[in-house]
Amino acid sequence: MEWELLETFTGTREVVVPGSPETTESVSVKNIKVRFVHGGITHERHVNVCYDADGNYDHEATLVRCQEMANGVENKINIGVITNPDPAPE
Repeated sequence: MEWELLETFTGTREVVVPGSPETTESVSVKNIKVRFVHGGITHERHVNVCYDADGNYDHEATLVRCQEMANGVENKINIGVITNPDPAPE
């Protein structure tokens, strides 16, 4: 199982607000986007970040949490719960 962080946690994320004209907005978040890859299957999801006793973001604890999530994702891929979506029809 391989995994990688897809963003750097800052406590905010830019999201696209639909409309005309299209705009972006900064929103508060407590998670980080992670990509998991195993057996040719790619699965992306948000993982809650960890904080220390003082309420500050704890990067090392978040990496441990991501590895714990990776273990669960790997198991779900192995038993067929998580699969790659069917490709779009041509």
